[in-house]
Amino acid sequence: MEKLKFAYVSAEDPNNKKVWSGTHYSIFKALKNMGSVDVLGPYEPGIRVFVSRILNQIYLKLFNKRISYRHSKLVSKGYAHYFNNKLKDKKYDFIIAPAASCEIAFLETNVPIIYITDGTFAGCLGYHKSLSNLTKKSIEEGNEIEQRAITNSKTVIVSSEWAKKSVINDYHKDSRSIRVIPYGANFESIPAAREINFDVPKIWKLFFVGVYWETKGGDIAFNAFKILIDKGYPVELTILGCIPPAGIKHDKMKVIPFIDKNSKDGQEQMKAIYKDQHFLILPTRFDCTPIVINEASAFGIPGLIADSGGVAGHLKNNENGFLIPYEDQGDAYAKKLETLINDPVSYIKLRKQTRQLYEDQLNWQHWAAEFKKIIS
Repeated sequence: MEKLKFAYVSAEDPNNKKVWSGTHYSIFKALKNMGSVDVLGPYEPGIRVFVSRILNQIYLKLFNKRISYRHSKLVSKGYAHYFNNKLKDKKYDFIIAPAASCEIAFLETNVPIIYITDGTFAGCLGYHKSLSNLTKKSIEEGNEIEQRAITNSKTVIVSSEWAKKSVINDYHKDSRSIRVIPYGANFESIPAAREINFDVPKIWKLFFVGVYWETKGGDIAFNAFKILIDKGYPVELTILGCIPPAGIKHDKMKVIPFIDKNSKDGQEQMKAIYKDQHFLILPTRFDCTPIVINEASAFGIPGLIADSGGVAGHLKNNENGFLIPYEDQGDAYAKKLETLINDPVSYIKLRKQTRQLYEDQLNWQHWAAEFKKIIS
């Protein structure tokens, strides 16, 4: 059998583990194990993006409305011009387009496109801050670009049923051309199950991970932690990836602002931190696919996650944690944590289930195996 040839179409550099929480890199690495991969980016149509940003500022000042320049026809056609030239006179078996609706909307090619996404424009409209308060024209263009990207694609791979429903209901794609495959954990190496300590802890360590405190519901996580502290439970809170606002302090709280995931040292630091945690608490206000669920699951860390967006694609209720009502402000998180702390047998069982779900589904080997079924 001849080696498959993939064209990787994205504005981003898939070698950069900081982009899309490292998902570009993990997809790129999985593809390289199946064939040769030509990375046609990274690229940004600079002048077009600049003009769109200026227009956005004008609309904000004059009308208090925004333009999503990442979903504008002006920018999308700039991508098409660049990538059409890159594809010219080349032969590929597939074009792989992760998180690249704008890049492929106006692409002209006979090569089958596989569009990989964790959320559609319509699904995120009014949900994500950057897609809120848009002008009517910006909404129309965003939907047109998403529609073109989906229509142009032979197959759309999504990471949750939430995303799949939008592809079907908002963009009318035949369900037979859509596949739901969960992502994996974006670590270079994962500890073996035998390396994980499943003993009942004396100090229960809560873990909050996020670059943006507000977007990930940091205040709610802190509230849950404080409720448990006030009840006398031996808990600690570790915050990774951001600095909380002034006033969010406690002597049982540790803040680790930033670790470079691109470096070997950074990866080792992250692993050491994860090995030491007992619960992931993430009251996220917006998420299509929180990769941190998979990364925590790899270490047998069950999650308490806000039931929002595509979270249920990776957090399976009662398997690797619990979905908490979106509107909860900390009480339900604390109550569930209290129940588990007071029932260590159930907690240990949950930890082992969490690791097992990672081994069965929430890993990139599983993603690659399912992807191979699609291309074959």
